[in-house]
Amino acid sequence: MRANFRMQRLYIGGPLGPGMAQEASADQFNYLANVLRLEAGAELLVFNGRDGEWRARVDFPSRKKITLVALEQTRPQPEASDLHYLFAPLKVGRLDYLVQKAVEMGAGRLVPVMTQHVQGRIGSVEKVEANVIEAAEQCGILSIPSVEAPRRLTDVLAGWDASRRLIFCDEGDAGQNPLPILAGIAERKLALLVGPEGGFSEEERALLRSLPFVTAIPLGPRILRADTAAVAAMAVLQASLGDWK
Repeated sequence: MRANFRMQRLYIGGPLGPGMAQEASADQFNYLANVLRLEAGAELLVFNGRDGEWRARVDFPSRKKITLVALEQTRPQPEASDLHYLFAPLKVGRLDYLVQKAVEMGAGRLVPVMTQHVQGRIGSVEKVEANVIEAAEQCGILSIPSVEAPRRLTDVLAGWDASRRLIFCDEGDAGQNPLPILAGIAERKLALLVGPEGGFSEEERALLRSLPFVTAIPLGPRILRADTAAVAAMAVLQASLGDWK
């Protein structure tokens, strides 16, 4: 069932079910009452990443309090994506864009990795999680990707589950077409790794190519910015092996 983009959508943390009421947070109160200027009885869509999407009614039990009462389910909860998305943090602004597009493109887990040439950082995992929720609200997504704390790339690889195929975008690859390479991948458990603005170091490229669970792919004949490469790689992966098929 497709999302209804004519109604406002809001993420809430509590459980959802017929007649269940959740109090809006202070930020949500300000948004609903002062920005959208919703009145008592207005309706919107709410979701929590677990119980599907619900049509809900806005109630004002007091002047400074809003409760959202679930009326009926509009969409069931889908199966969560199992696609892991590993990325080197970018500078502020471009990092927000990268996270939003990863959510839109179907990532199920976001894994920041610190590489030798990384130029950005994750100042707060909570801020990234808020960005994830905002993207889900805007794009009609019901499953909320998890966000891991940043770790060094070498540490992530050392503890890797070898049954999950890791596809990494290698700007030094001599080829141009990733499709024949992706067509040869049999595993269903997948992860995608996109490097930093400065690219992977030669040591990192050598390490990745030495691991049996890693597959390197090119991304065409042009040099792409890291945030552009992230979107391009997700698109080609979803079209070849993911939920676009």
